Amino acid sequence: MERIKTLLIANRGEIAVRIIRTAKRLNVRTVSIYTAADVASLHVSHADEAVLLPGTNASGYTDGDAIIKIAKEQHVDAIIPGYGFLSENADFARSVGDAGMVWIGPRPEAIEAFGVKHVARDLAEKAGVPIVPGTKGLVDSEQDAVTQSEKLGFPVMLKGTLSCWSYTIHAN
Repeated sequence: MERIKTLLIANRGEIAVRIIRTAKRLNVRTVSIYTAADVASLHVSHADEAVLLPGTNASGYTDGDAIIKIAKEQHVDAIIPGYGFLSENADFARSVGDAGMVWIGPRPEAIEAFGVKHVARDLAEKAGVPIVPGTKGLVDSEQDAVTQSEKLGFPVMLKGTLSCWSYTIHAN
């Protein structure tokens, strides 16, 4: 933790407050970002520094370029995404590293692999992680989905991936 002196939390609300609390225990300076709608939120008042995001309330927390710009202006050593928003954005994770900061989250390659459901399932299976019964790979038609569902037993859950016509099926 000696290397990380200042941390930007690229999130809001309770998750940001928890990260701020932990960072303070580790003597790490915190920078919160916020939109106009969040000006009175705890993550804004609890951080050592809070910076208003440009853009709208709807787009502010997902504007990776603006967040990295703020991080540079605040001399941030690391960015933590919390969950949601940019936590599953491999390009943003790479951009943080490219900007010379530490990304506190999964490696971009892991984000990409686990963002594709059938690839994530195969990786989990190869790692020995218990998984619910399901198809090997994708089903490619309605009839294939029905056939695979009948083999697995009902109820089933269809999980969309890559395209709206490709699904993995998991028995519940």
